[in-house]
Amino acid sequence: MKSSEYSIKENGNISDISPSFYRAHASRYAEINKLGLQRTYVISSHAGLKGNHSLLKHLKKLTWGLRGLDAGCGAGALDVGRMLEDGYDICGIDVIDENIQMGVDYYPHLRDRLWTSDLSQKIFFPDQTFDFVMCNAVIQHIPPQDVYSTTLPELVRVLKPGGVLQLMFKVGKGIRTVFDKNYGERRDFQLFQEHDILAHLNKDGMNLIEKHDEEDLGGLMYFTNPKGDKNCVFYTRKMGDLEILSLSLPEGDLQSVKI
Repeated sequence: MKSSEYSIKENGNISDISPSFYRAHASRYAEINKLGLQRTYVISSHAGLKGNHSLLKHLKKLTWGLRGLDAGCGAGALDVGRMLEDGYDICGIDVIDENIQMGVDYYPHLRDRLWTSDLSQKIFFPDQTFDFVMCNAVIQHIPPQDVYSTTLPELVRVLKPGGVLQLMFKVGKGIRTVFDKNYGERRDFQLFQEHDILAHLNKDGMNLIEKHDEEDLGGLMYFTNPKGDKNCVFYTRKMGDLEILSLSLPEGDLQSVKI
C-alpha cells in the first residue's frame, strides 16, 4: 500500500470518529458484509484461515453449547443470522442504532435478538449467560483505557465457565488512518498489541486455545485483509471449577483443561 494511503499516529482520539462513520454508512457497510468484500483474507498465518467463515466453522468445533453473543454485530448482523440458521441460540449487540436496524431489515426474525449496547460500558446481560462470544473488529473502535477496564472484563463476565471468546483486532501501536476505497474516505482504527490483550484476558481467567495440529486453527493467528491491515485473532476459554467444567466437557477434553 502506498504511503499516501495510510498513516499511523502514536496518540489520538478515536472516540468520536467511528460512530459517525457507521451512522452515515450503515447501508453500504451491510452491503459490503453481505458481499464478503472485506471478510476474506489476502495473507494469513494458518493454512486454514481463509476468512471469517473459517473462524465461524472452527468456533462451532470449540464451543460446548449453543447460546452465543455477537458483541459488535455490525450493520446487517450477518453472523447472527447465519448462526441462527445453523441452530445456534445467538443474539447480537452494537453501539450504532442504524446497524441494528439494518440487521432487522435483512433478517426480520432477528428483531427480538438484536439490541443497541455500548461495549465501552457495562452490558446488560447477567453473569455466565453465553457459551461463546464473538467480538470481531470491534475494539479497534474503542479507546484502549475502556477496552482494558470495561470491554474485556465484560465479555469474560457474560461467558459461562468453559465458554469461548473469539476476539479479532488490528495489530500495532497508536491509531492507523487508511483510505478505504469501498467507502471512498479515510478511516481511523485504534491498534492493539496482542500480548497486552492476552495478559489482560489471562488476569480475568481466560486461557489461549492452542492449535492441536498443523491443519488446525488456534494460538495467535494473523491475517492481512484487502485494505492491507494486519489483524490478530484468537480463541480463549474461560476457566472455572473442575466440577463445573466437567459437566460440559466433551469426552477426552478434560485432560487438556488447565484450571
